[in-house]
Amino acid sequence: MTTAALEPRAGRRCHNPLNTLHSTLFFSPDLATEMGALGITDPRAVNFATRAAAMGRVGAGTVTAAFYNYRYELVARHVPAVWDIAGPDAVLAARARAVDATLRRLLGVDALASPELAEAAALALRATEACGRPGRPLYAAHADLPVPEEAHLALFHAATLLREHRGDGHLAALTAAGLDGLEAVVTHTATGRGMTPKWVLNTRGWRQDDWDAASGRLRGRGLLDGEGELTEAGAALRAGVEAETDRLDRAPYEHLGADGVARLTELGTVFARAAAAAGAFPGDLLGKR
Repeated sequence: MTTAALEPRAGRRCHNPLNTLHSTLFFSPDLATEMGALGITDPRAVNFATRAAAMGRVGAGTVTAAFYNYRYELVARHVPAVWDIAGPDAVLAARARAVDATLRRLLGVDALASPELAEAAALALRATEACGRPGRPLYAAHADLPVPEEAHLALFHAATLLREHRGDGHLAALTAAGLDGLEAVVTHTATGRGMTPKWVLNTRGWRQDDWDAASGRLRGRGLLDGEGELTEAGAALRAGVEAETDRLDRAPYEHLGADGVARLTELGTVFARAAAAAGAFPGDLLGKR
């Protein structure tokens, strides 16, 4: 259903709480438990396998391209070897069990059975009807997966589709802006909204000299100052990337319509805040320094 044109950032505002809800999985002890039962215990291998499994037995090059901001050498340490421990189908089944356990723990059984959660799932799934596969490998892979029957799992599935659809478009915008994977993270961190440099270095495989080299390249382009802050040109470049990402991700939210987007944003915010309040995320994840 298509309705009146949306306010330019309405899709972004709707995506943000859904992405937060999706991201609870990656910090969940339930995921570690389920993947550990398969024999996958290294946190990085868990991350690569969990998110890449929908694409099948892909190699390090494909994962690096699709994830964008990880150092290839780190990915190659775990992929494709992880598929010899547990194949993609087994990983997807373990992920589904972990999602179920995570949402039950963070939101509570009453919320999972609520009409509001069922409404959020229906709205999010309706939005995904307008997502497109071409040029969006992570979205397309997840779009081939069946929609779960239970409302909380269906909401997570739809949130995943919307996240990966936006994410694939975001990578196109970053590439067009001339930002490689690490430069993208450095500039995002410099906005004050991204992961801390410590988190990036610990989880993405980059070294301090890589970070310093990327910062130097950005200073050479006039995008970063000597204190690691975005210059006026850098802030404009980042704003342009986000605006282009919004443009590329507009279709699902236009399809849902302004009223549906507003309602999904409201419901998604309630569930995302409840998950965060229940301790879904580590305290030192966000912030500039």
